[in-house]
Amino acid sequence: MAIQPIRLFGDPVLRKPALVVDRFDKELHRIVQDLTDTMLAAPGAGLAAPQIGIGLRVFTWNVEGEVGHLVNPTLELSEEKQDGMEGCLSIPDLSFDCLRALRVVAHGFDMHGEPVTIEGSDYLARAIQHETDHLDGVLFVDRLDGETRKAAMKAIREAEWFGLEKPTVKVSPHATNGLGF
Repeated sequence: MAIQPIRLFGDPVLRKPALVVDRFDKELHRIVQDLTDTMLAAPGAGLAAPQIGIGLRVFTWNVEGEVGHLVNPTLELSEEKQDGMEGCLSIPDLSFDCLRALRVVAHGFDMHGEPVTIEGSDYLARAIQHETDHLDGVLFVDRLDGETRKAAMKAIREAEWFGLEKPTVKVSPHATNGLGF
């Protein structure tokens, strides 16, 4: 399909909660393919639809050779935590220690509307939580402790890419409000 431009920190689409997908059609298949192609080309461990300007609840992942996608995810998180380095394609070339649940059970659908359950720990759990956060308008820097977040924001402001002009938001027919966004 097509590699899409990835939205960068500061783009308003990254802060807006994504809408529930209610149509599992060719357009959704194209979105999943574009997400997958863009993620693999970046390369990244995951990519959520808002990161390519589409405000829908769908993401892809690429962890340890497993490539997949999930539509309309809901998560069950373990009480046990993991601390580890995390980065984001929308915040290029920067990574910081971020606390996440060690294990996750993610429920949702595939692009055909079939129910899916994904269980993961460690890096897969981190990727699924990170991408689901994108669907809620949350970036991983929001989850950092105060001192680390302050350092992250300073690094972002000093980054070469910060403040570059952003492309316009794409409109999809999948929005549940019928307006396409």
